[in-house]
Amino acid sequence: MTISTVKSAFWKGMRDSAPFVLVSGPFGLLFGVLAAEAGLNVLEATSFSLAVFAGSAQFTALQLMQEQTPTLIVLISALAVNLRVAMYSASLTPYLGGAPLWQRACAAYLTVDQAYALSMIEFERRADWGVSERMAYFFGTNGLVAPAWMAATITGALVGASIPDSLGLDFVLPIAFLAMIGPMLRTPAHVVACFTACAVSLPAALMPYNLGLIIAGLAGMMAGAQAELWFERRTACTEEAEG
Repeated sequence: MTISTVKSAFWKGMRDSAPFVLVSGPFGLLFGVLAAEAGLNVLEATSFSLAVFAGSAQFTALQLMQEQTPTLIVLISALAVNLRVAMYSASLTPYLGGAPLWQRACAAYLTVDQAYALSMIEFERRADWGVSERMAYFFGTNGLVAPAWMAATITGALVGASIPDSLGLDFVLPIAFLAMIGPMLRTPAHVVACFTACAVSLPAALMPYNLGLIIAGLAGMMAGAQAELWFERRTACTEEAEG
């Protein structure tokens, strides 16, 4: 293992994540604008992004705060939206679990969708990498995206409501998640989980306080888990029959 290998892994992570700046920029800008419209000043909006660093949870919390939702519901909803990060962490542990505690703590803070998606694809492909190279690559995936997110949040909070609605910045959020989720639907169980959550989310959207998101997410996870078990049993039965 050489220092140059670790550096090259870091720079590769930055290169691979570069296209996501085109998403995180407008995404962060939109959050800054909405935060300003909700009455947060620049320092509060920036602190919000620095403390949470999870776009979907930030948007959920901000929307509920504007609706005068009880604080407990705001916290539960934001945590529910971010439950996927716990699953991300579990998936990353076999690859990054041997790193020093401070590196794992930093990685936990920086575990976001694009970093996870890019890292899992690269880690599975590069079996020759050790923990240092993997961690360097993981940090690299946030080398451009995280600063772009923070800078855009500050810019959005500064300009506030002066950005015209015709720019359609609110369309960035679904586009970003579609771009990240699409390539990750690699098994039938993933597809079942995705479409179950989508189907449940439509009628559940009528529930107050965005509780429909929690219901849809839980339904998708349960459906995906059951589908995984069913496909495994089916595969085992097929192998027995052929044997």
